[in-house]
Amino acid sequence: MHAKAKRFVHTVIGLGAISFLSAIYPFQSENPVRYLVFVTAAVLASGIRLTLPTVMGTLSVNFLFVLIGIIALSPAETMILACLVTLMQCLWRAERKPKPIQVVFNVANIALTVLATWSVYHSWRFPDLAIDLPLRLLLATAVYFVVNSFPVAVAIGLSENRNIVRVWKECYTWTLPYYLIGVIAAGAFSFLRMTIGWSTLGLLLPFIYIIYRHYRLYLARLEAEKKHAEEMAGLHLRTIEALAMAIEAKDQTTHDHLHRVQTYAVAIGEDIGLDAPQLEALRAASLLHDIGKLAVPEHIISKPGKLTKEEFEKLKIHPSVGADILERIKFPYPVAPMVRHHHEKWNGAGYPDGISGEQIPIGARILTVVDSFDALTSERQYRKPMTHENALAHIVAEAGASYDPAVVKVLQRRHVDLERLVRQQQKDRQKLFTNVAVKNGHQPDAGLLEMPIAQTMTANFLTSIAAARQEAQTLFELAQELGNSLSLNETLSMFGMRLRRTIPYDSIAIFIRRDIVLRPEYVNGENTRALSSLEVPMGQGLTGWVAQNRKPILNGNPQLDPGYKDNPDRSLRLRSVLALPLDGISGVVGVLNLYRTGKDAFTQDNVRVLQAISAKVAISIENALKFRQAESSAATDYLTGLFNARSLFLHLESELARCRRLEQPLAILVSDLDGFKQVNDRFGHLEGNRLLQRVAQRLREHCREYDCLARMGGDEFVLVLPGMAPDAVRQLVPRLKDIVKRAGVEVLKEDVIGFSVGEAYFPLDGDNAEQLLAEADRRMYSCKARQKFAAAGDRGFDFDTSQSSVA
Repeated sequence: MHAKAKRFVHTVIGLGAISFLSAIYPFQSENPVRYLVFVTAAVLASGIRLTLPTVMGTLSVNFLFVLIGIIALSPAETMILACLVTLMQCLWRAERKPKPIQVVFNVANIALTVLATWSVYHSWRFPDLAIDLPLRLLLATAVYFVVNSFPVAVAIGLSENRNIVRVWKECYTWTLPYYLIGVIAAGAFSFLRMTIGWSTLGLLLPFIYIIYRHYRLYLARLEAEKKHAEEMAGLHLRTIEALAMAIEAKDQTTHDHLHRVQTYAVAIGEDIGLDAPQLEALRAASLLHDIGKLAVPEHIISKPGKLTKEEFEKLKIHPSVGADILERIKFPYPVAPMVRHHHEKWNGAGYPDGISGEQIPIGARILTVVDSFDALTSERQYRKPMTHENALAHIVAEAGASYDPAVVKVLQRRHVDLERLVRQQQKDRQKLFTNVAVKNGHQPDAGLLEMPIAQTMTANFLTSIAAARQEAQTLFELAQELGNSLSLNETLSMFGMRLRRTIPYDSIAIFIRRDIVLRPEYVNGENTRALSSLEVPMGQGLTGWVAQNRKPILNGNPQLDPGYKDNPDRSLRLRSVLALPLDGISGVVGVLNLYRTGKDAFTQDNVRVLQAISAKVAISIENALKFRQAESSAATDYLTGLFNARSLFLHLESELARCRRLEQPLAILVSDLDGFKQVNDRFGHLEGNRLLQRVAQRLREHCREYDCLARMGGDEFVLVLPGMAPDAVRQLVPRLKDIVKRAGVEVLKEDVIGFSVGEAYFPLDGDNAEQLLAEADRRMYSCKARQKFAAAGDRGFDFDTSQSSVA
């Protein structure tokens, strides 16, 4: 009990003790035997009691015996009788054993009541009125009713921090008819006692039983109606709570947020002294204060960073929208105003109406403080949680500006106890689970895709709602961002990062189809080197089967792909793979593989999500590949894949700038295939193209990584050799001659082509690209002209020796 309640109870006990002692001394009894019989009957009648439907108490018919005692017995006899029957009512066959302080309080209260009632009945007389006896009896009964019930209401109100008058009206005024019937019975006994004697008491016993039966039926109906009202109110509140929790799940905040806010808010409201309707309103508003977020786009609610001005303006509508929604429900207590104003500030700087101070409803002021405190101590997308001490310090610092100082003081005083209460409630609260697998319904009319059955998952229903929101958000973001970049690497990297939020994986590999082979274009996660080295032919292994059959595989074995099982770079064993074909406009573009270290780690729900976005991913990959091809075509020769003339000039200028800066030499070789026109005439242009491709391939294989090999057009090739001096070129040329000769024999099966080469050196022969290429080209044609005068059987290679140190 609160201190006020304790003081009041002790005061009543003290006054009751004084009343008891003053009444029993001196003790007088006109007829002790008759008194003993009367007391015995009263004690037995005290066992006939009714449970009150509104408070934890009972109502007994011994009131009639006490009232009769006040009329016919001495003060001492009546006082002992009343205290004895009250004691028996508290202890005899009690459903709940009362505490000693409660028993003493009840006995003291009845002692005080008997003294006051006896004094009124015997002191107030109206001899000039014919109704003197009925009037005194009615007044005495009224005093008995008030003095007996009101102190109990005061004790309940002080203990539970409720309005005393309202408690008295709700809990006791409905018993007034019972007392009025008692007045009639006591008056009848008084009249019959004066005319017949005490033997008339026996005539009252059936009447007492009839009163008992009548009130028992009456209270039973009251109890049934009360139970029904409580059930409906409970159903109403649980419906509200379920709706609020569903809304909260879409906000991606902790699912305990609503319960925490409700516990804190109601406790602070009780401490401040809110009445019952305001507390009920606060209880409902705590659950529904963010219902207006239904009108706010989810990408604003779940945004991980700061809001823009326009986004904040949109977010600010949720209190007024929430209030409009709740006004349609027509609560019997003021819920909508609390929800509307729970973002107002004490200084008037809040929203939506900008009201200040006590213009803000007290429930809204409590919600503002509690909601802010819980938000500061909870983890959100845009920041980490604060400690309770730091959060409380922030709230205290804002008292008088953002928050009501009185509410902040209560939070500051009670936050430790309230946090302990919240944690205990979290342990006691029963979790609700729902199985996502539905037994009924075998398949849709179009049939099902056949695949291994994954393990059935169970999830908290709030988690399911949050997962659905996150899935929709991720798919929306993917759809927006997949087409933003034409770079294949950027597209796949962004896709892998976004996808991981919805489908956790340990590794990802996106294979791109290159003719009849699937090569990994993007790999990230565990075993990156092992997965990057794979080359899977169409139709072979797990990945090849998926690409050829255009069907996904769920929880397959990654080791089925050729070259993966025995790869020395495989550091971690991946046990599950989810492989999905990427079907584009022109067919299968590639395969998306997700890997996990656990067995059977993926579900059919993961397949569903991937299938929803696979077409968009495939089209984005196709566009990126086409863009890459266009970029390549602009920089490379379409037939050989070597640099074209434009790329050659750009690369050569860059190399010359580097060589100038580092003072390094650079050699340029311009070469031409001798007899290539005769090859086209004898073997055809297709064979000529094959010859050019083979020569380009062989030359590229024998170049250094940083050398540049380009096709200027026709059968003319250019080599840019950074850092190569004339002596090194002299050793390179014989190898080049042999390479070209063997390439011709491989393609044409005959030795029918020659190879003329002209060279130029930086900085000896020029300091820019045009000068060097012109000089090398001139020397190459000089070499070709001299070869026309060579012996008819000599088809070897020669250099222009007129101006070269290599000659």
